[in-house]
Amino acid sequence: MSMAAPRVFPLSCAVQQYAWGKMGSNSEVARLLASSDPLAQIAEDKPYAELWMGTHPRGDAKIFDNRISQKTLGQWIAENQDSLGSKVKDTFNGNLPFLFKVLSVETPLSIQAHPNKELAEKLHLQAPQHYPDANHKPEMAIALTPFQGLCGFRPVEEIVTFLKMAAGNNMEDIFGELLLQLHQQYPGDIGCFAIYFLNLLNLKPGEAMFLEANVPHAYLKGDCVECMACSDNTVRAGLTPKFIDVPTLCEMLSYTPSSSKDRLFLPTRSQEDPYLSIYDPPVPDFAIMKMEVPGFVTEYKVLALDSASILLVVQGTVIASTPTTQTPIPLQRGGVLFIGANESVSLKLTEPKDLLIFRACCLL
Repeated sequence: MSMAAPRVFPLSCAVQQYAWGKMGSNSEVARLLASSDPLAQIAEDKPYAELWMGTHPRGDAKIFDNRISQKTLGQWIAENQDSLGSKVKDTFNGNLPFLFKVLSVETPLSIQAHPNKELAEKLHLQAPQHYPDANHKPEMAIALTPFQGLCGFRPVEEIVTFLKMAAGNNMEDIFGELLLQLHQQYPGDIGCFAIYFLNLLNLKPGEAMFLEANVPHAYLKGDCVECMACSDNTVRAGLTPKFIDVPTLCEMLSYTPSSSKDRLFLPTRSQEDPYLSIYDPPVPDFAIMKMEVPGFVTEYKVLALDSASILLVVQGTVIASTPTTQTPIPLQRGGVLFIGANESVSLKLTEPKDLLIFRACCLL
């Protein structure tokens, strides 16, 4: 009798070398890559901006298991639909609904907002060259290192105070350094002034921000894990040489002011598992679980979910096994594991060092 095909397997994931990324081994993306793949050569003069863990056609993860005939995760899921989980499969038409990433940001990304589903469908019909798909793109970022970003309009009184101070030329009190830094990176770009209109968030490791549709935002600096719905739709507003769609932007933006502390997205602690926190945003497409397991634990059971999930080891070394796998899977820092729906995975700690693991899934 032949063994059933594995439904838990390691992935080798795509790296994107966008110009705004951190250089060489300063980048968490590069460090994760170097740690997980001893053969990886890190070029110190190249940026390592994003690690993509998912099935996006521009970076479909490769399957690291020679017993599996399909080369990529996208191909495998297309032929193993049940691995998505029954609800996920039906809700998202047989596709993995999220893209999981690590970002290492050296210079700011453009100020942008993402359309909601209804607007995305309209924009995609009208201008497919700028809006490549018909999906919405909510996203969530969780800091791995101190992480700075802009998110949502500030309370009106803060904006008024800035305008008064700026009129008095008293710039050093009000982010003068950041303004000059942005202006050096994007000379003459009107987006430099967005720091006075949008909340400036400084996230500590483990803190998160959730970016729902139509909220203006920009990542400025630092490393984070990010999860998003599968889409590339972006309406840009500034800090960019790319196309800026001003009418669409002005019409779609959410102008509701909020304070920066209201922009922090808080996880909930799991009732069953003392080491688990869940960042569950108000959209169906994705959630992120964070597992912080102390080094004295010898074995850790990963919760079985009715959803496909992707697990990333940020710290620690483990051996993963499932009731159905014949060969255990060693994972170290930077290791990525696909877990099919309803599979239970056990992680044996191979050294007494704390584990930090993030897992993207869909909690319908």
